[in-house]
Amino acid sequence: MSAKPSTGSGTGGNAAKPDSPRKGVVTSINVSARKGTRKTPLPEGHAEITINHGVVGDAHAGDWHRQVSFLAEESIAKAREMGLDVHAGDFAENFTTEGLNLFTIPVGTLLKVGDSEVEVSQIGKVCHTRCAIYHLAGDCIFPREGIFGVVHKPGEVRVGDDVEVLSWGDGTCAATPPEALAEVEAARAAGTL
Repeated sequence: MSAKPSTGSGTGGNAAKPDSPRKGVVTSINVSARKGTRKTPLPEGHAEITINHGVVGDAHAGDWHRQVSFLAEESIAKAREMGLDVHAGDFAENFTTEGLNLFTIPVGTLLKVGDSEVEVSQIGKVCHTRCAIYHLAGDCIFPREGIFGVVHKPGEVRVGDDVEVLSWGDGTCAATPPEALAEVEAARAAGTL
């Protein structure tokens, strides 16, 4: 992975607030064999996370700035309120969490996830092709409320483990290409995200 300094706020317009929760819990761990598909919750409820790679056995893991992904149960509940029958992994997130306002966490925040440590590298994403969820509901929450990270410390993560903020970020992550953050910011500014 080539470490490039990021520019701009990198927070997607979000910043840590003093009253932001510092801890949540992992409710599901999800993987897929191919990119572009929903992920399946691991029946054993635990996974190994490798440094500079991601979740062992997941198609999205690799040497880039989006090694692991997170989406909150609270975000999935919003999709259910739109009438969708969706569950953990359906938005292709590795970790489904509860109790932590993920999309308010700034880039650069260091999270302890089980035994591992993950730095938030991107908030949201631009979907160049619309997923099945978007076609069903006319919208998809992951591009706005999902977050990505790079693994700095390997370890095991189990369902029920805490997701804890170790330190708030400053809006930058050395692993994130500036153009990736700029693309998300441009989409937010245009109202397409």
